[in-house]
Amino acid sequence: MMSRPQKYIEVLELLKTRDMLRNLEMKQETVKADVTERPPEIKPCSTVQPTCPEPEVKIITQSCSPIQTTSPQLLEINTNDSCYKCEEGWEQHGGKCYYFSTKSSSWNKSRTECITKGGDLVKIDSSEEQILLQKKNGKFWIGLTDSAVEGRWLWVDGSPLNERLTFWFFTEPNNMPVQDPDGEDCAMMGHNGIMFWFDYSCKLTLRSICEKAAVAVCV
Repeated sequence: MMSRPQKYIEVLELLKTRDMLRNLEMKQETVKADVTERPPEIKPCSTVQPTCPEPEVKIITQSCSPIQTTSPQLLEINTNDSCYKCEEGWEQHGGKCYYFSTKSSSWNKSRTECITKGGDLVKIDSSEEQILLQKKNGKFWIGLTDSAVEGRWLWVDGSPLNERLTFWFFTEPNNMPVQDPDGEDCAMMGHNGIMFWFDYSCKLTLRSICEKAAVAVCV
């Protein structure tokens, strides 16, 4: 038969063992809870993606060639006045020669003088020519008249006036018979500093602009 002290010792051992088991169970529960609640650790993404390699970048060491424009090169226009020649006293502009008279005459007499010089009163064919001529100050006869038929303006070479290319001033031509009862049948440019066209009495005396072709000296 077991003695009381020995029995008492066995009971204590059992109690210790039970306490140890209980502590182990509590630790196990704690570990499970900790594993469940704790989010998985996320590692920072590497900049290198092994499955998607970066494209290879090649450094070009070849020297750059001059940039080529995509627009077509403009055609070179020959405006070299040295290829043309005018007589002394005439002003050369491209393939034409202009003579600005210094004395005043009627329209008909002015035209005769231009023809004597080998030209005629100027025929203005473009806005560029108008701009060129209007740089001169004064009043000048030009080669335009409606003396044959009123209102039908013709150049001295017989060609009709292009109504899309005229440089009449404001209400001109108006054929006002103020200075001449026969009206105003000849065209002049320049009046009080305004270098546009006006109809004028052909009998009045003005300076004139003669025109003729320049002599080509280039082959």
